[in-house]
Amino acid sequence: MNSKVSEAVNILKENNQEKVLKILEKLDEEKQLEIAEQVLSIDFDQINKLYKKASSKPEILGRIIEHLSFVDKYSLSDKELEKYTNLGESIIKKNQYAVVTMAGGQGTRLGHKGPKGTFKLEVKPEGKYLFQILAEGLIRANNKYGIILNWYIMTSTENNDETVAFFEKNNYFGYNKEYVTFFKQGDLPLVLTDGSLVINEDFKIKLASDGNGCIYKSMRLDGVLDDLEEKGIKWVFIGSVDNALLNMVDPVLLGLTISEGNVIASKSIAKNDPHERVG
Repeated sequence: MNSKVSEAVNILKENNQEKVLKILEKLDEEKQLEIAEQVLSIDFDQINKLYKKASSKPEILGRIIEHLSFVDKYSLSDKELEKYTNLGESIIKKNQYAVVTMAGGQGTRLGHKGPKGTFKLEVKPEGKYLFQILAEGLIRANNKYGIILNWYIMTSTENNDETVAFFEKNNYFGYNKEYVTFFKQGDLPLVLTDGSLVINEDFKIKLASDGNGCIYKSMRLDGVLDDLEEKGIKWVFIGSVDNALLNMVDPVLLGLTISEGNVIASKSIAKNDPHERVG
């Protein structure tokens, strides 16, 4: 038995992956080696912790839910709005501000085949792709402030090639491609409810994107954080590709965040009631 396969078998035994072991026994040497290399790249400590956490019932200690402190933009005075706007715009004009779009998902829930950002909204006077809407918003901001914002787009192993090809085909919707950077989010193996790894039809361990929560890790591993530092960028706005109304260049939010001495802020629209089906 190949040494890598032997090592992988021991790891699978240690982590109670009997189903994978049974499949492995039936495969030829080439396929065994492919799975073995995948097994050797998996952090089973992480997977086991995530599985244990996902399969356990959360303990809710608090009995009282209190509102988080927040600032209502529409309650700000004209003087405050001017202060925050000027401060935010000063950062933007110095090109110390960049935007990141999380676009690693597929358009399955939208009934669309392909990356979510390639979904076309039937808006008037003509339909526009989600990526196109975001690009045009950034172009308007660039024209307003006389700069070109750096735009980082997080894709996934599943949709990266298709996303890049889509931008190339559409000439980046008029955005300067020198300021667009694609980076991939990480992958994690899928597991069944009993904790077994999922093997796909090609006899490989099935992987899926590790979620938006891992964006900072992905930015570090793909060199985005180094690039931001090299370019002197101090502030980054992060938003999702499926938010067509997203204002990615908001000087009021930026100015308020800086004035309050915060390192991070989140912008939300309040629900009409707790059951309203919006994010």
